[in-house]
Amino acid sequence: MPSNPSDLQVVIGLGRSGVGAARLLRAQGKRVLLLEQNHNPQLELRAHQLEAEGVNVQLGCDLTAAELPPLAGRPQTVIVSPGMRWDHPQLERWRQQGVAIEGELVPAWRASQGVPWIGITGTNGKTTVTHLVSHLLQSQGIDAPMGGNVGHSAAELVLQRCQGNGPRPQWLVMEMSSYQIEAATEIAPQIGIWTTLTPDHLERHGSLDAYRAIKRGLLQRSRLRILNADDRDLKAQAASWDEALWISAAGAHNLPAHHQAALWIDRGRVWQRRSDGSTNDLMAADALAMPGAHNRQNMLMAVAAGLAAGLSPAQLAEGLARFPGVPHRLERIRTLAGVTYVNDSKATNYDAAQVALEALAGPLLVLAGGEAKIGEARGWVEALQRQAAAVILFGAAQQHFAELLQQGGYSGVVHRVPSLAEAVPLALSIAPKHHCQAVLLSPACASFDQYSDFEARGDHFRALVNALSISGH
Repeated sequence: MPSNPSDLQVVIGLGRSGVGAARLLRAQGKRVLLLEQNHNPQLELRAHQLEAEGVNVQLGCDLTAAELPPLAGRPQTVIVSPGMRWDHPQLERWRQQGVAIEGELVPAWRASQGVPWIGITGTNGKTTVTHLVSHLLQSQGIDAPMGGNVGHSAAELVLQRCQGNGPRPQWLVMEMSSYQIEAATEIAPQIGIWTTLTPDHLERHGSLDAYRAIKRGLLQRSRLRILNADDRDLKAQAASWDEALWISAAGAHNLPAHHQAALWIDRGRVWQRRSDGSTNDLMAADALAMPGAHNRQNMLMAVAAGLAAGLSPAQLAEGLARFPGVPHRLERIRTLAGVTYVNDSKATNYDAAQVALEALAGPLLVLAGGEAKIGEARGWVEALQRQAAAVILFGAAQQHFAELLQQGGYSGVVHRVPSLAEAVPLALSIAPKHHCQAVLLSPACASFDQYSDFEARGDHFRALVNALSISGH
């Protein structure tokens, strides 16, 4: 550890965000100490790589204790990982001592000055919109890489694209979670997009009002605001917004009084309201070949951003037609014996899982489970009743989910297994018996009981499905 810590930057967490932040700060000539709670061979390898780059790493630190490991003096800045509570007692003490407490997005934001950001948030839909926006711009030769809560961490992306000698990107497309936004209140995107708001992460933020306020802050700091009028909560708050572009897949009149849609769908077409009040027929509403009404909303938000970035309707329609889809979000893996296997591992809460159920034609066999979250499950159970002939429950939530299904009156078949390794072959054997058109992994849960993140869970599901065969389950 440096003997003089007056300019010491402390990074908490050896995950993707922490590694990116540590490398970016070190590349800027800062002295960096990284603290990590866990200690295993994989982390040791990662730590050795960082130490070779000049970053000091301490593994096995108890980050859940009221006091973090003592440092040789007060740090100048502490960069926290998204998984660490923003109100941790040690963070509060450091704030009182004048230490700057920031999320990993902050050094990325500062190092990328001169490159406009498109910031995308929302309970559900933000990953699809992030992929769509980046794809639409890049498909027309505009350099607009994506990162943040998806793909590369913001700091890693900025280090690669904004700190070297190569050309800087024209846009940065950043997916931003509530955890990241609450720790990065200085970020002010050129374009802000808010997809949806339903109760989520309440165990972290305490209330829906607090959760909403965090996401709202990002949009209020954005120069151009794009909001989804088809979301019940956002529509209920419409009167509190003075300047925003509203989109609606349900039609131009799906807004409260005194508000007008900027983009909407009517009679199978996407329409735009020009600044002079006239309307413009932009493209076919089915330009994006992805199932579900929610993806029409996602398309409209991405089109609004594309128009703001200077793309023409023809360019947007071309880009939408070439969009390959999003990994782990209604990702069709393969069809075997007439049954399609769909990876929706990104559905980490009840609302996202309900959207997936309503987007596919039934009857379905649904795989659900993991680490349960606080939330309202009634709509999800009702959608299972309508769409799912059978459900296979796995992971830590299986007992809780079995009780939810029983209490909700679910009348289909329910199986319980320890993990996906047992769930996938079981699905192969029973899907034909229930005349299921698809096997859908849509967990309605976090992944942390058995996986590092939803991507690892989805990758495992994909590998299991690709290994299936009819002759040997």
